[in-house]
Amino acid sequence: MKLINLFPAYHMKHEVTIVLDRLRSAYNTGNIFRIADAIAAKEIICCGYTPFPPHPKLAKTAMGAEQIISSRHFETSSHAVRQLRSEGIKQILAVETGLESVCAWKKKYEFPLALVFGNEALGILPETIPLCDGIVGLPMFGFKSSINVGNCAAVVLYSVVAKVMEQKNNQLGQ
Repeated sequence: MKLINLFPAYHMKHEVTIVLDRLRSAYNTGNIFRIADAIAAKEIICCGYTPFPPHPKLAKTAMGAEQIISSRHFETSSHAVRQLRSEGIKQILAVETGLESVCAWKKKYEFPLALVFGNEALGILPETIPLCDGIVGLPMFGFKSSINVGNCAAVVLYSVVAKVMEQKNNQLGQ
């Protein structure tokens, strides 16, 4: 039995837009396209020098997801966030580590939602963070306090989906 058959009510597009700010690796970007497809995200916005379709290395790891998930490109994440705001995105959150971040699985999400993921070394453009409605992150317990952006995206995005499923179950009285 396919997993989707276990959750037929959840087989739909989620109102989640993923913004990728200056990711260097086409492989990480391709991985995030696969994750976006797995959670049925609305779209991915690639900013700055983030590789975007069509790109051969991205396509290799995306395994066709780049043809399923809508995408567009902006010069900067701040331009993307301003545009998303004008399009009616209700909540825009930066995904960063830091003292001011709220744990991703404890956050209350509002939809339509956009999540901004930054460069692993540089983070999100400093001028973009104040344009966001808050910051979510993952708790770090090790010495490096670091995680691959693709892995981070998977955990955060599935945290969002878990919250959506929980809300739907509560509405259905389950």
